[in-house]
Formats: sequence, structure tokens, C-alpha cells
Amino acid sequence: MTDLFLNIDAGSINWARAQFALTAIYHWLFVPLTLGLAVIMGICETMWYSKCKTFSGRPNDTFWLDTAKFWQKLFGINFAMGVATGIILEFEFGTNWSNYSWFVGDIFGAPLAIEGIVAFFMESTFVAVMFFGWKKVSPGFHLASTWLTGLGATISAWWILVANAWMQYPVGCEFNADTMRNEMVSFLDVALSPFAIGKFCHTVISAWIVGAVFVMAVSCWYLMKRRDVRLAKESIKIAAIVGLVAALGAGFTGHISGQQVAKYQPMKLAAMEALYNGGTDQGLTAVAWVNPFCQPDYQNLESAPLKLDMPFALSIMATNDPHGFVPGINDIMKGYTRPDGTTEPSVDEKITRGKEAITALAAYRKAKKEGADEAELSPLLASLKENMPYFGYGYVKDKKDIVPYVPVNFWAFRIMVGLGCLFIVYFLVMVIMSFRIPLISVTTRRLLAAFGIIPETEADVHDITGLPAWHYWFAIALVPLAYIASESGWLVAEFGRQPWTIQDMLPTWVAVSDINGASVALTFFLFLFLFTLMLGVEISILLKQIKKGPEYSDK
Repeated sequence: MTDLFLNIDAGSINWARAQFALTAIYHWLFVPLTLGLAVIMGICETMWYSKCKTFSGRPNDTFWLDTAKFWQKLFGINFAMGVATGIILEFEFGTNWSNYSWFVGDIFGAPLAIEGIVAFFMESTFVAVMFFGWKKVSPGFHLASTWLTGLGATISAWWILVANAWMQYPVGCEFNADTMRNEMVSFLDVALSPFAIGKFCHTVISAWIVGAVFVMAVSCWYLMKRRDVRLAKESIKIAAIVGLVAALGAGFTGHISGQQVAKYQPMKLAAMEALYNGGTDQGLTAVAWVNPFCQPDYQNLESAPLKLDMPFALSIMATNDPHGFVPGINDIMKGYTRPDGTTEPSVDEKITRGKEAITALAAYRKAKKEGADEAELSPLLASLKENMPYFGYGYVKDKKDIVPYVPVNFWAFRIMVGLGCLFIVYFLVMVIMSFRIPLISVTTRRLLAAFGIIPETEADVHDITGLPAWHYWFAIALVPLAYIASESGWLVAEFGRQPWTIQDMLPTWVAVSDINGASVALTFFLFLFLFTLMLGVEISILLKQIKKGPEYSDK
């Protein structure tokens, strides 16, 4: 551990990071739609089942049955593609990140193993019943299978996010100097850490937004084409409610996540805000000029140029106190005193203590190999334990590497939040329109019709059918925007953690495998081709299925 990772080729590090980012980005194109459609199709089949109970059998009107089958078919296409990329992602830990796997495999591997054994098999089992069990099992059992398929996918997300959250906030573990590994001492601390719960809730709820936007887009396309109108209108009602609840929920859980980041990853928050010098009464930046192509000179800047902020909002978000203290990049680099009186060491001091931990570990292993007694080993172990919280800093050669790339974090955060606000407004409007909630008078609607804002047919009837084509195209355009918002959230989460693979414990250049960079580059381009091909195939199949439309039982 003391010198094993210091001679790894820089090209290997960059290509390994690029390949993992590529796989994760493509994988996340499939996952949120899977989680979102699971909720929509579950609700549709529940509507069918309620009709079955009402009529003590299968009702003559098979509309909800056909609607559920339609969304399940689109779910199945997307589900299959997501599985392939997810498996490759997990294998990369062993191929490109073997030092990471060795150092923390006992901890990181546990949630991934549970995900594979329990959740994946659960969703795989019930997805077969969901697709092939029609007329072979009772309506109640089939409904349960549909919901359990979605639950299995959600549980899969839970364990994967537990593993990711542990990298952001490592808890429930201790370093064993004899095995040179971090070992789990509390499974509950790992599985139920505040970071894991917050990340899971925010990620899954945001995935429901993607599913709701997708359903809205497909339904609006049907309305624009004047076909499958009933399916489109009823699906829009469901998607509008799910989307509004999810958008509001994402805002609430995002606030909780922001407080956790402020507490455990202050450098990430400072990068998100381009906050160079912190303090009390901090405002949340609405807009500012942060050059997207270069790291700002934060040491010589008081704040980002052309900054416009919302007074006190950042202090409220981070501390629930409008006068709360929020450290900036320079505060963290130089060290600062927290409001509770405790002192956060400077980065220079952390680097010094990290090197002391590495030295103590090397001395301990050498002394033990030479047969030293307990009296000689105890001081070395005590020094290692005292400085272990800063172990990763011992591998930092330039303290500027501790600062994440500010432009990506700053702009990705604003894209995510800005689009999140757009979705709240959009789904609220669609709930009002789809349920014909009369918020404005007939006179006002007639005035809007006179100026061409709404069609004349809508002046007296408040309905979503017959709207101008641009309303429908806007719904379709929101699909890529939903994915951009979702991917932006992950960019903030992962770029903001840099340079750490595990926060404060293991830098990326220490975690990577000692392999030829050219080999990783070759597989990078191979995966780029395969993933792009898979994405193109999925989009093609989805579009053909959407164009084909639902299959009605009464035809």
C-alpha cells in the first residue's frame, strides 16, 4: 500500500475513469425509465384489477388491461437493455479498479452481492410472470407480480446506491493493518447511513420523473395524431400526478441531500456554488459567470464574476439557519473553525498526517515481519489509527488536486435544479388541464383563444384534446431534457467527489489497476460502439412499438 500505486501509468488512470464514466452514463439512460415505467404500469394494472373486483371477474371493458400491457411492453424493451450495461459496470471494478476492490472489497462487495442474489433474481422471476402469466395466473397474482417486478428493480437500485453512498461517506468499517484492507464492522451503518437513505430517495424519485415525462410524450404524440385518444388521456392523468408528486419529492429530497453534502462533503458544495470564500449569511447563486472550459483562479477571486444570488438561501439549504456558516474552497484549503468550535485542519496538515499514516503502516508491517513484540507494535498502530482519517491525503502530490473541477459541478447543478423547477410547473399545468380544473374563467380562456394562445375549441371546454401542435411537441422535447437533468445530478455527485474514489480515503490514482492504458483505451472505444448500438436499437424498437400502438382485446 505504501508504494504499490505510485508508479501506475497516468494514461491507465484517465482511460479507466473515462471507461467507467461511459458505462455509468449509458447504464443510467436505461435505469430511470425502468423505475418510472414500473410505477405507471403498476397503477394501470391496479385500475384493471379494481374493475375485476367490482364485477367479481373480468370486466367487459378491457381498456385498463390493454393500457397496462402496452406500457409493460415498453418497460420490457428498456429493462433488457439496462441489465446488459449494469453487468458490465460491475465487472469493471475487478478489471480496471482492482486496487480499489482489494482495499474495500469486503465492504463494497456486500451490497452488490445482495443486489445480485436477492433483488435481481426477484425482479427476473416476477418479470417472467408479468409478461407470460396473463390468463395463466389469477388477476391478483399477476398484479402482485407487476408491482414486485418494479419493487425488485427499486431494491436493486437501493443496494447499488448503498454502495455508491458508502464511497461518498464511508462508515461502518475499520482498517486492518495486517490484511491491508478495510473491513466491515457494522452492516447496518453501511446499509442505513443517512447518505444512503437520502441518495436512494432522491435518485428513485427523480427516476419517476423520467418515466412520467416519457409517458406524457408518447401520449401527447397519440393526441397529436388523433389516435388511441382514450389511452393517451388516461395515461396523461396518471403521468401528470406521478410526475408532480415526483418533482416535488425530488425537490424535498434534494434539499436533504444538500444538507448531507454540506456536512460531510463541504468541498463538493463549494464547487457546486463556485463559493471561493465562505462565511455566514451565504446566498444561493442563481447565475454567475463561471468559465465552463477552465478551472477558476479561486485563490485570487473573492467570488465568481457577475454573481446574482438569493440572499441567505445557501445558509438555509446547508444549515437550516439563514445565518449559518458555509465554508468556501479557500476556507477548506486553509482550514477553518466550525460553528460548534471544532477545527477542520488545512489540506497541508491533512497531507502531512496522511503521510504519517502511510509511514506508520509501512513501519508496522516491517516490524511485524521482523518479529517485533506488542510493545513495539502498539505505538505504530496508535499512530496509524490517529491519522487514518487522512490516509488518502498521503498520496496527494499537489494540494490543488483536492479541488473538484468547478465548472462541471457549477453548471450541472444549475441545469438539474432549473429543469427540476420546469418539471414542477409543467406537471402542475398538466394536472390542471387533464382533470379540467377551472382555475381561469371562460372569459379569460376566450381572450387567450383570441390571441391564439389556446385554440378556439378550448375557449369553453377546458381539456387537453385539441391543443395546438406545439403543446404536444413541447411534451416530446421534455424527454431529452429529463435525461439531461438526471445525468446532471450524477455529474454533480461524482465530479464533486473528485479526486476521491472513496471520500478522504482513496484517491482515484491509487484505486486503479496497474494495467496498460492502451488496453483500457481499446475497450473504451469497443464499449462506446456497443453501447451506442444498443441505445440505437432500443430507440428503434421503442419507436416501432409506439407507432404500432396498443393491442386492444376487443378487436
